[in-house]
Amino acid sequence: MDHSAEFRKWKAQCLSKADLSRKGSVDEDVVELVQLLNGREQFFTTSSCAGRIILLDPGINGSEVQKQNCCWLLVTHKPCVKDDVIVALKKANGDAILKFEPLVLHVQCRQLQDAQILHSVAIDSGFRNSGITVGKRGKTMLAVRSTHGLEVPLTHKGKLMVTEEYINFLIKIANQKMEENKKRIERFYNCLQHALEKETISMTSFPKEKIREKNNSSYTHKKKRNPEKACGKYITEENNKELENDDHDDPGISVTIFPEDY
Repeated sequence: MDHSAEFRKWKAQCLSKADLSRKGSVDEDVVELVQLLNGREQFFTTSSCAGRIILLDPGINGSEVQKQNCCWLLVTHKPCVKDDVIVALKKANGDAILKFEPLVLHVQCRQLQDAQILHSVAIDSGFRNSGITVGKRGKTMLAVRSTHGLEVPLTHKGKLMVTEEYINFLIKIANQKMEENKKRIERFYNCLQHALEKETISMTSFPKEKIREKNNSSYTHKKKRNPEKACGKYITEENNKELENDDHDDPGISVTIFPEDY
């Protein structure tokens, strides 16, 4: 079986499986993005989380959802309010932690150059911790990740260690990060549309060999990005300044070859 046929088989198997996540469905803020990727023959998503605010307690054993020996006292994909956190903290008997986790998206790509296009879009959209992993069996995975998370301990052995005023302060920060995360998702979606349209035009205008050579050349020789050029009209002046301020977080491309079968 050639690689393209095997990729189609992997995609069909993955998309036919039931969603085993706690929520049981794709998060609202990434539905369009997931549909856009899965609608292209060279991509399919394997997991996603649009971003969330969670309150975890590793020391509780109750009816709440358990994950890696932690209890989820509170989880929301929308802005949070102080009263919900205060109520949830009353159930804590360990070291409860308030966290904001930004978008995480895993995409399997048909070829490395497909992953490179997606990686460039992710970086230019503000997801500066994104990277590519290549397995021995030829599976090329792109992880779209960001660095603007938040993690703060609130209790110790069930005792609240901070004031309600400080909790309210933390919630405001978490909600601001949630809003910024949503803007980055929208930017990613618009930039991806633009990049795929550009790729389609290139595919009809140039031989595949020339396109492959151009993609590899432009990606290997790292140069300073121009987000506005990469994403067209979808990057505003304000967003462009935000991206420039984030340049120190840019890790570049990360490619890992697994030592074992993958």
